[in-house]
Amino acid sequence: MKNGFRQSMAWLHTWTGLLVGWLLLLIFMAGTASYYREEISRWMRPELPRSTVSADDAAARAITFLQHKAPLAESWNVTLPDTRNPAMRMFWRNPESMVKPPVEGEKRRRRGGGRFGDATVDPNTGQEVTARETRGGDFFYRLHFDLHYIPVVWARYLVGFCAMFMLVAIITGVITHKKIFKDFFTFRPQKGLRSWLDFHNVSAVMALPYHAMITYTGIVTLMFMYLPWGVSTAYPKDEDAFFSEAFARMADIESPGQGTAIALPIQQLMDSARRQWNGAEVAGFTLYRPGAANAVIDIQQRDGKRLSVDTPSLRFNAVSGELIEASPSAGGATATRGVMYGLHLARFADWGLRALFFLSGLIGCLMVASGVVLWAVKERPKHAKSGKTGFGLRLVDALNIGAVAGLPIAFAAYFWGNRLLPTGLAERSDAEINVFFYAWAASLLAAFIWPKRLMWAWQLYVGAAMFALIPVINAMTTHAHLGVTLLQGDWVLAGFDLVMIAFAAVLGYCGLRMQRWQPALSAAEKKRRQQAAVATEASA
Repeated sequence: MKNGFRQSMAWLHTWTGLLVGWLLLLIFMAGTASYYREEISRWMRPELPRSTVSADDAAARAITFLQHKAPLAESWNVTLPDTRNPAMRMFWRNPESMVKPPVEGEKRRRRGGGRFGDATVDPNTGQEVTARETRGGDFFYRLHFDLHYIPVVWARYLVGFCAMFMLVAIITGVITHKKIFKDFFTFRPQKGLRSWLDFHNVSAVMALPYHAMITYTGIVTLMFMYLPWGVSTAYPKDEDAFFSEAFARMADIESPGQGTAIALPIQQLMDSARRQWNGAEVAGFTLYRPGAANAVIDIQQRDGKRLSVDTPSLRFNAVSGELIEASPSAGGATATRGVMYGLHLARFADWGLRALFFLSGLIGCLMVASGVVLWAVKERPKHAKSGKTGFGLRLVDALNIGAVAGLPIAFAAYFWGNRLLPTGLAERSDAEINVFFYAWAASLLAAFIWPKRLMWAWQLYVGAAMFALIPVINAMTTHAHLGVTLLQGDWVLAGFDLVMIAFAAVLGYCGLRMQRWQPALSAAEKKRRQQAAVATEASA
């Protein structure tokens, strides 16, 4: 620690940011991409058609499909299409008597042959769609708090540890920069260390409320995992009861079906829900005991302008249409937690606000990246005096190149894998994820072998080329390319390709700047060169 409060805060700010900076950059980049999770998933499944029918028509086709596909299922769950996700996703739970015994040596049970089945259906026709297997944008969503290749519990503790360090770095950063608002308007290019510090300050202050909100709410989303003792103390024998009461859930349906009856048309049940919600739209429904006289249906409200992630549900008697119950009203603590979670996920955001969240996330990535680079820039003059680069600086340089320049390569490689891997490849979604990590590992290995300035430029150029070629590969392998999507006004697919081109341009520009960049001369070096110039003139 240092003498003086602000000096101590500066020391704490530096080390809390540096120690987790590279993993934090991965979390920030994956989390930022998750704002367009649905759009990424749609681009990565180009076989899915656009929905041109109403939610009522789509729901009716879903019921017809399930009556033929899973007539004996215990429950049906349907997610209706919307502007961000054009296909219907449905799941069903089969009775235990229908579960087929596992085949020896079989890694994955055939879809629908186990206790649970699922399908993706075209809402326009009611027919099942055969689309390539992929995690899509869900990979980035899970990556930013579950990481990969390590146990989920350990990953979430590690992410929470990084989030706490990030929160400390934000607080100490505000304390350290007493002229924080003046620094926001100050940027001095071509000044070496001063330029990096200015850039870090600007990127930190520009979206400071967002950085504080996203870090704190990220910790809140997993608070019961990080602080489980209160729940286990109050509910020592049944922790599930706590979550049912705290999160205002309706009771689970467990009793079996009785008799047979025909349920009311789904459109009539959805209209009843809309009237209860004063016109709010339906996101989907779960029908329990389909075909039975005691069938019930839970209808979920679509995310709209609600800040809370906890959206209302209604339970109806599916045969008579009688309202059985509504999801209980949330208490103050539950409502607060729902709003915190909702702010983190931003499901309430329309296209403009979502874009603002996305840009704020990108600024957060720049803040973290500039922070870890700034440490290396500060340390380099100290090592230059001794005439050799120490292990610590070499390690940081390699990690900086592999994370800041290498992660964009990995993201682009993930999209390449989606288009170039055979569509019938077994475990295809896992293969796409492996491509992501293989590309990142190659970038890190190259950085460790030669952690020099030109390696920065080369990796930035590689990332730019890979992003620029994504629309080209898309045009060569699918019919959902810019030449089609722009004419059709399909701005989800067209926007994805255009954003890839924009990323390519930014990375290419950064690579060019890095290639031409010359470190600023120290005061001692400037003085030495001036003296040499004077001596040369005198001798002449």
